[in-house]
Order: sequence, then structure tokens, then C-alpha cells
Amino acid sequence: MWPLLAFSLMAIALILERIAFWQRLTKRQNRMTREVLKLYPHDPQSAFLKLEQNSDLPMARIFLAALELEQPSPEEFRLALESAAQAELPTLKRFGTVFETVISISPLLGLLGTILGLMDAFAALRIGNIGRTNTTGVTGGISEALISTVAGLCVALFTLLFANTFRGLYRRQLASIQEYGGKLELLYRRYYAHGRIPFLGMPKPE
Repeated sequence: MWPLLAFSLMAIALILERIAFWQRLTKRQNRMTREVLKLYPHDPQSAFLKLEQNSDLPMARIFLAALELEQPSPEEFRLALESAAQAELPTLKRFGTVFETVISISPLLGLLGTILGLMDAFAALRIGNIGRTNTTGVTGGISEALISTVAGLCVALFTLLFANTFRGLYRRQLASIQEYGGKLELLYRRYYAHGRIPFLGMPKPE
């Protein structure tokens, strides 16, 4: 039960951290991205400044990685977007392995506790002298042993519920990155086709 308690506390702490992360992301990021895509065709500098102001968001960092390049070709621009998106993926699916570990191990720990409890309960039986055995103590020991299985399943189910929710948010965010990244790339290709490429990054030192 002690390892299960430790796993449950760890899972709760990580779940709270992910809830705070996804709330911040869903509230600000989509709005910021739409504003940037609306600004970029008419005022690239304002779009760039807005991205810098929101550089704590993954989408802003992805866009900045491409926009800070000095006169890139469309292919270089696309590669910069893709590379930056790949770099953000570990942040979006953070703690996924920990959640999977808790989901897998918790039921096994519960089962182990139950088996050990049953072994103690049956050890109390006096073979050949069952009439004098305290059967109440034996059945009580069995019921207590089964509690560990219930606890392990509860921890696993609770963690699985949130892990699947976070996995769904991750997939949705991945689709948004591909969608908005493609829109920014199309806007840049129009700039490139007309021969007017805004360089928005910091100037290189002499």
C-alpha cells in the first residue's frame, strides 16, 4: 500500500501540472496564433513583436524559429518550422511515460499486496485442527488483502482517465501546429514570390 500511495501522490501532482499547462495553452495559444496570422500579411513587424511577447507558448517559438531566419528560401522556411515543431513535442507530451508506468504498475502492486495478504491469512489456518482456527480472523485478513487490489485498480483507472485526456489534447495540438504552420508557410511563399521578404530577426553583429 505504501508504494501505491507514493504512486497516487506522484500521479496527482503531475496531473495538476499538466492541467495547468493545457489550460494556459488552450486559452492563449489559439487566439495568439490567429492574431499573428492576421497581422503578418499587412504588418509583419507587429506579428513578430506579438510572437516575442508570447514566447512562452510552443506555437510562438515555432513561428519565431522560421521568421528569425535571414531571407530563407521557402524550403528552408518549411524545414525551420518542422524542426522547431519537433523540438516542442517533448514539452507537449511531457510525463507521458510516467503516466504509462503508473497505469501498468499500480494493478500489479495491488495484486502483489493481495497475494501476500492471502499468504498470511492462510498461514493462520491450522491444518488438521480447523475447528479451533479463528475463521473470523482469516476472512478478515482476506478482505483486507483484497483492498490492495482495489486500491491499485483505482490508482490505475484514475491515472488512465487523465492520461487519455492529455493524449487527446496532444493530438489536437499537433494538428493545430500542422495547420497554422502550413498557413504561415503559404503567407511566406507569397512574400517570396513577389520578391519582398521581411527579415524580422535580430541583425547579425559586425
